Amino acid sequence: MTGKAPTKAPQVRLDRLLANLGYGSRREVAALVMHRQVELDGAALRDAGARIALTPDLSARMTVVGQPLDPPAPLTILMHKPLGVVCSHREAGRSVYELLPRRWQARMPALSTIGRLDKDTSGLLLITDDGPFLHRVISPKHHVPKRYLATLDRPLEGGEAALFSAGTLMLDGETMPLAPAELEVLGPKEARLTITEGRYHQVRRMFAAVGNHVVALHRDRIGGLALPPEMEPGAWRQLSLDEQAAIFA
Repeated sequence: MTGKAPTKAPQVRLDRLLANLGYGSRREVAALVMHRQVELDGAALRDAGARIALTPDLSARMTVVGQPLDPPAPLTILMHKPLGVVCSHREAGRSVYELLPRRWQARMPALSTIGRLDKDTSGLLLITDDGPFLHRVISPKHHVPKRYLATLDRPLEGGEAALFSAGTLMLDGETMPLAPAELEVLGPKEARLTITEGRYHQVRRMFAAVGNHVVALHRDRIGGLALPPEMEPGAWRQLSLDEQAAIFA
């Protein structure tokens, strides 16, 4: 019986790789190579047109200006989104992308948030250039739950959990009822709400529909992935493949 041959790593031109990672234009990348600022396995690369194998350990083997190579695509980032920043390039104000290395704004494919948290909501945010993964997380057919901690303006009245779980609640201006959601009361004005949809300002609008107002909102979980308790607001790191799988577990 013959064993399965190992999958050969795809290859890409060095100048294209670095340009797509935001290190500069191909001409600027060629200048880095000419000045021996790009090394692989400790040796300076001399040909900007050299073909580089995209092995999983490439970021550990290659350096650019003395620093480890940024992770090639596909890349997914876990961030603790702080208050006061937005999730879109189109919105006014500082964006979550400004918390990442500046050159990452020139990466191709571009990085995008997986869903959005509004300016006044903190917590777990995923940012990726992996289109299929993004769509799998946000697709309604996968029913990936998102959990939020809400602090309310007024005490809960007691009937909210039953109403939210019934699957009959209609938001103002919409024609389709919400999918069932789970409400866990933590205190008179505190609750944990788990939803499987991502409608515009959904959590805030759900509490508004029962005559209440959200004064603070924080997302701490997407599927089986929890925001690490030690991660400070504004901090981020690369999401591992195991953590990506945990979302759908």
